[in-house]
Amino acid sequence: MIGAKPRRILITGGNSGLGLALAQKLARRHSLLLSGRKSQTEVAEILPPGAGYVVADHGDPEMSARALVRGVRDFGWDGLDNAVLNAGTGFVAVGGVDSTDAIRQTLDVNLLAVMLQAQALYPLLRKSSGTLSLIGSVAHKGSASIPAYAASKAGLHGLARALRSEWSGDISVQVLHPGPAKTDMHDKAGYDPGRMRALFLAPDDVAAMMASAIAARRSPVTLSWVKYLNGGAYTGRRL
Repeated sequence: MIGAKPRRILITGGNSGLGLALAQKLARRHSLLLSGRKSQTEVAEILPPGAGYVVADHGDPEMSARALVRGVRDFGWDGLDNAVLNAGTGFVAVGGVDSTDAIRQTLDVNLLAVMLQAQALYPLLRKSSGTLSLIGSVAHKGSASIPAYAASKAGLHGLARALRSEWSGDISVQVLHPGPAKTDMHDKAGYDPGRMRALFLAPDDVAAMMASAIAARRSPVTLSWVKYLNGGAYTGRRL
């Protein structure tokens, strides 16, 4: 059960975007281990105080899974209370068609890596009756400009449903679907939202809704303006 004592939380992609926003929100109450492609030196100044860091290139799914397990052990943990598999990538389809390379990169990082990481981390989560949180996207229902990204997030939605059933009684599994946030994700994907960016949610608000949803262990959960306007960033259970 979620208690008052500090929890051992792993967040992939924790050195930028929503992963970093979530880490900053949880750092005061919990022990954190973050992962990313950049070196420890490159991220040292932005990591929350006391947070550990492990280099894991999610573009290499098998290596990233091994790196995470090794990182947890090296950090001195023999189990995990929460694993938030948040790292992701995406590319805007040129002329509505994704290149083969873009499709492979997107599926490797967003789906295959998550599948292998979930399997590798399962024994550590089971020891603590922990929670596995997969970070999807509202795009899982389909998006014309990013078809491969949408497909990868739809895959996560299905994966979460399958694992939630398969691992029931051992660990909790959930998928969270954030809406557009004011991070650098769109710039990296090569997409300019123009004036629509003003309607994107602040990363801190999305992170607050993520923390509440993780604490409640519900699935699936959509984290959009509807939830925000209903007080989702300010009410609910606290992780």
